[in-house]
Amino acid sequence: MHPYILLGISIAAEVVATTALKSSQGLTRLWPAVLAVLGYCVAFYLVSKVMNHMATGVVYAVWSGLGIVLISLVGWLLHGQKLDLPAIVGMAMIVGGVLVMQLLSKTTGH
Repeated sequence: MHPYILLGISIAAEVVATTALKSSQGLTRLWPAVLAVLGYCVAFYLVSKVMNHMATGVVYAVWSGLGIVLISLVGWLLHGQKLDLPAIVGMAMIVGGVLVMQLLSKTTGH
């Protein structure tokens, strides 16, 4: 499977896991806690596979950067957490940084 597809699935698994972690109420609710652990296992396994095909720094920048943005959006949509202007600007800068790395950098290979 293409590394970018695996990376996308890994990011999605991390977002699901982090959302479940929030819902687990400090790992006191069984099923959200189980989902969090399984989600993180899938996320780390897939990101480790992607690192066989892409530079570690690029993989981690994309994985963590997009994960931050998506988790912030999930927190806003599902948990009513507020996003003020500096948070939105910061997230736009993260996305911009990921785009610069992917579109302009020659370090995407390993």
